[in-house]
Amino acid sequence: MNGNSGIVSYGGSVELHQSAVGDGATVILPATPEKEPLSPATPEREPARRADIGVITILGVEAGAVHDVLGLRPVRRSTLPFYEGDVAADGTTRRVVAIRALSQGQRSTVIAFEHLRRHYSPSVVVLTGIGGSINPSVRVGDVVVTTRVVYYDLRKETSQGQRRRGEERQAPATTGHAVNSFFTTHGEPATVRTGRTSFRVLTGPIGSGEAVIADAESEIRRYLKAFNDKILAVDMEAGGLTQAFHEQDGPGLARGWTVIRGISDDSNSAKNDDHQRVAARHAAITLRRLLPYLQSE
Repeated sequence: MNGNSGIVSYGGSVELHQSAVGDGATVILPATPEKEPLSPATPEREPARRADIGVITILGVEAGAVHDVLGLRPVRRSTLPFYEGDVAADGTTRRVVAIRALSQGQRSTVIAFEHLRRHYSPSVVVLTGIGGSINPSVRVGDVVVTTRVVYYDLRKETSQGQRRRGEERQAPATTGHAVNSFFTTHGEPATVRTGRTSFRVLTGPIGSGEAVIADAESEIRRYLKAFNDKILAVDMEAGGLTQAFHEQDGPGLARGWTVIRGISDDSNSAKNDDHQRVAARHAAITLRRLLPYLQSE
């Protein structure tokens, strides 16, 4: 092989890339394109910071009340609209982020919970808004804070009729202690004063399902009373929140949940939207008063 010049192969294959063969061979490569700078019109978004409290609302009137009372500002993460801010309350500061679920009901609430977890990993998630009273001790304008939810829509259809299979879920003890501390400080029921008016805040279990209840003799009302005569109110989303919390997995797990419901009606034939705005604002004010008691990182 003496005097050989070039490439010699004794079998197999040879691949040459960006190479030259022979005396004085030269390879000229194209210049590496420079990375284009970001346009000033499309700045990089600031990465989301972990939140202490995540808030889920359903109706526009609920979302508006939370944003106004807590002073939250709009931001966008991926394609999702959130509202966030650092909220001072009773000598503490909590980082709060809120999202409005796409629609009413349990399913959208589950998705809203996961959006909060994925983008902000809040320590506690609070479902805040309006609900209906089913207990004579709870009046329109009152607020119910709960860590116990009875989901009533599990049922069996038989030839003898419908048999409901209620399922109760309770928030972790740390959240229960936090809510108890609020009522220890403010009384039970608590009285919250706002300017010239005031409203009551009570605590007790609520019922949750997919039905809008507008009948004082509703079968659902009778069932819930038989299940637990201490149930104070009903809504259409809390069951989804408790299920999402129960089944969460992976990093950034929420450590607790609670539900705040401003009472807008008595779940009877007189049900209407007249008191929704006041009820939603009372719920948002209660949320702000509760913030110092909820655990944070």
